[in-house]
Amino acid sequence: MGFFTADLCDIFSNKTEVLGPDFNSYGGNKKFKGEVVTVKLDKNNKDLATLLKDTEGSGKVVIVDVNMRYFAVVGDNLMKFASDNKYEGIIVNGYVRDTVTTKEFDIGLVAKGTCPRKYIPAQEAQINVPITIDDVEINPGDFVYVDPDGIVISKVKLV
Repeated sequence: MGFFTADLCDIFSNKTEVLGPDFNSYGGNKKFKGEVVTVKLDKNNKDLATLLKDTEGSGKVVIVDVNMRYFAVVGDNLMKFASDNKYEGIIVNGYVRDTVTTKEFDIGLVAKGTCPRKYIPAQEAQINVPITIDDVEINPGDFVYVDPDGIVISKVKLV
């Protein structure tokens, strides 16, 4: 996959932002890129699950901003939905679970950490709205590039 985030930052320094270093990889792919789909949710993943299960994801990466209470919002079931619909990856500003299994899917998954519990009562999410993570504004239609060195956000397609 012809890119390295360090090179993108060097070549396109005026067109790139980077998320902080607190993300860890929990998916099968450690390097992925795509057009951004944003999701803002509280603790429950009902609307995220519907998005991943019911929409085509080729060339897309879902970036999820979560109320930072200690609950997991992505696990093996959502990774299966994302994989079945050909998403490139998921970035979670929050927590994930089932990480032994999530690594078996051939898509990317990065998150702040792990938590074994999920939040049960259903809550509404906001899809395709601007979100801010680590002081970086991310909009639907932006582009994201992920490798072991970090997460790069750009308003334009770089590669």
